[in-house]
Amino acid sequence: MTATGAVLATTIVVATAVGVGVVPRLAPARPRGRGVFRHPGTWLAVVVAAMAANQVLVTAYIHQAWGGDTSRITRYLPPGWFDLADLGRLADVLPAWPWTVLHVQAALELPVVVLAYLLVARWLGADTAGRVVAARWWISASWTVVFCLVEWDLHNPYTVGDIVIRLVAGVVVPLLVPLLGTGRSEPAGLLGVGVSAAALGCVVLAVYDVLTLYNLGHAGRWVVPVVVSLAVLAAARWWAARHTAPSGPLVTSAVGALGWFVAVFAVPALPLRYGLTFGTQIVSLVAGSVIVVASILRGWDPRRRRALVVVLTAGVLGAATGALVTAEITEVRLLAAAAGFVVAAAIVCALGDRRLRGAGTPTAASQRADRSESR
Repeated sequence: MTATGAVLATTIVVATAVGVGVVPRLAPARPRGRGVFRHPGTWLAVVVAAMAANQVLVTAYIHQAWGGDTSRITRYLPPGWFDLADLGRLADVLPAWPWTVLHVQAALELPVVVLAYLLVARWLGADTAGRVVAARWWISASWTVVFCLVEWDLHNPYTVGDIVIRLVAGVVVPLLVPLLGTGRSEPAGLLGVGVSAAALGCVVLAVYDVLTLYNLGHAGRWVVPVVVSLAVLAAARWWAARHTAPSGPLVTSAVGALGWFVAVFAVPALPLRYGLTFGTQIVSLVAGSVIVVASILRGWDPRRRRALVVVLTAGVLGAATGALVTAEITEVRLLAAAAGFVVAAAIVCALGDRRLRGAGTPTAASQRADRSESR
């Protein structure tokens, strides 16, 4: 194992211990109001737009200062970076700023991933989002360590400056996160969360390829997937805002377990992902298993143990299907596997609750109504 792998493995262990042992003890942050300027989705769009503008400026700088030759930087990087677009005359008239190369990405990458994660947490209810906000300093520390490790592993003339920028971002971002709202109290339906997260994940993958890796030349191939994903996301959120389906015991348990997973997984999320490609796969898999078990113990109704086996089996089959039918790209396969797991589990839970209702088992909604009438 390399030195980078050893540090990453240590980070995974520590971050997982914090996620499992510390985060559940944190009091969820209280909602800080509503409105478009309190919504993480608004600021996610702003940050992505800033990254997109920087890609245009990077292209102009490389065209004017380097004569369009990207080898000055790509020789330090793995394949798949700096596939620039042809801006034509625009590349001659835009300002040529050297700091647009790598430095802006170093400043904005942490805000992008934090805002996207918080957006998913909101869909699972204010408690889940509040726990993520409460853990923001742990999250920022864990993710910043990983980003800096990757920077050092890809050592180049910009590395030291980028690490300083990332450390500053690691302080600024958690200072600003509490200004955002945590959403409504009631979580959205499980299937809606799965579809929404998958659609958002596709958009984030496009941002990663086109903007984070400086591949503005790839923008064309992402137009259709991004447009479709945004349409699906908008439809899913519109439906979730206007329809609240009665939740049975299985769906309620699944939403609870998934909410705890998102909260507990937040701190070690980035270390685990990079552990899959930096020689620490076993550590990542063991840590991931611990997080899943901890989430189930906290969120799943222990009276539904038999159903849990069926739901997990369906989820694993859904994850395997998602991973097998997607491209050989780690991020794409992880997204497809996660979406497949949640969607398959949601369908099984919904079918199971329908069967329980047919057998006379009260739903969570009817139980709440009965308690209200008794008062």
